[in-house]
Amino acid sequence: MVTIKSKKEIELMREACRVTALVHEELKKNIRPGITTLELDRIAERVMRENGGFPAEKGYNPGIKGVPPFPASICTSINDEVIHGIPSSRVKLKEGDVISIDLVVLKDGFNGDAARTYVVGKGSKDAYDLVSITEQAFFEGIKYAVKGNRIGDVCHAIGEFVKKNGYSVVREFQGHGIGRQMHEDPGIPNYGKPGRGIRLEPGMTLAIEPMVIQGKPDILELDDGWTIVTEDASLSAHYENTILITENEPEILTLL
Repeated sequence: MVTIKSKKEIELMREACRVTALVHEELKKNIRPGITTLELDRIAERVMRENGGFPAEKGYNPGIKGVPPFPASICTSINDEVIHGIPSSRVKLKEGDVISIDLVVLKDGFNGDAARTYVVGKGSKDAYDLVSITEQAFFEGIKYAVKGNRIGDVCHAIGEFVKKNGYSVVREFQGHGIGRQMHEDPGIPNYGKPGRGIRLEPGMTLAIEPMVIQGKPDILELDDGWTIVTEDASLSAHYENTILITENEPEILTLL
């Protein structure tokens, strides 16, 4: 069931999302060659807790046999890692790396979810182009995230924009509703047919998240049970915001 948030719940969502945005701003300042992904994880958790929040991903249990709870506060996915990369003291960022950081802040019972992809230091043109197209795909999608449209309109816009620019979208993972739970209905794939799916209504809060691959769309899961990589070792990028459906244009809650 898709939840419609009350005015009070929307304000609580705004605050959780504000902290989410603050964390990303602090991480952006610290993205540099030589820093470990574990250091980034610690920075993120510190900022969350300083602002009254909690890392919702830490200890998250997917309920899948053999898959352990997620051990960190953020996901750090580098180069061919698409999503769910686990921070480590052994992984140092290098000049030209592409790192996607996905994080969820839980505050006062509500979640804020956002992802960003950064090029470390000076990178290749291909890397910058991929990151740019992935972010643009989000904004192309939310042009259709308005009252009365259907969720398929958003999905279709994202997928077509990515395809037109010569990239692939991940099909096995998707965006989602969000609120008291990190993952709520509806599911929001990054491809689809317009005019399909639920009709959008004011008060819905949605996590829209293009996951884009430079090469073919095929993916693999590593033995840690979490990290997803591209099968052809091509670069990947991820851009996500939590948005609110309103009477007019959608409100992006995880941008300061």
